[in-house]
Amino acid sequence: MKVGHTTQQKLVLEQDFQLPFAKQAVSEVSVDGGKVRLRGQPKAGCHWRDYKTVRLQGIYYGAFFDDNQSLVDYVNSQRLVNPLVCLGDGHDGVWNLVKEFGKSENFGRWEILDWYHLKENLYKVGGSLKRLKAAETLLWQGQVDNTQALFLHCRGKQAKNFIAPE
Repeated sequence: MKVGHTTQQKLVLEQDFQLPFAKQAVSEVSVDGGKVRLRGQPKAGCHWRDYKTVRLQGIYYGAFFDDNQSLVDYVNSQRLVNPLVCLGDGHDGVWNLVKEFGKSENFGRWEILDWYHLKENLYKVGGSLKRLKAAETLLWQGQVDNTQALFLHCRGKQAKNFIAPE
């Protein structure tokens, strides 16, 4: 049976999607964001909206359009493990949200840059391909200090940024 796009849109708009609540304590959160293009009536054109998504424990998902505070409130409504492991893409918009998770004096977070963006930043350093490959191997093995040591004598801004503590 074929269903027209306007019927599909009507059905979607009639749904009340509830955000899931984690059944167990949440120890891992992944946050990402981007833009989505929304098209309205034919002559109204389109516009871009910011969105953020969150994944809890690799099971529960939520998406938020132009509503960062709701994302923070959703995460903070869960039972959070201390320290909370937070995975992100390195964008300030993501880390600014992560800093709001579990806001209390003694609450800790481990903020981890995802592998794709870590490699992207590594290869921005440039220079010797042999050194970059060695750094990638060390990073994959979790040897951060040894990786940083490879770039201690580099003068470039990208190298300094890459080995900076934060």
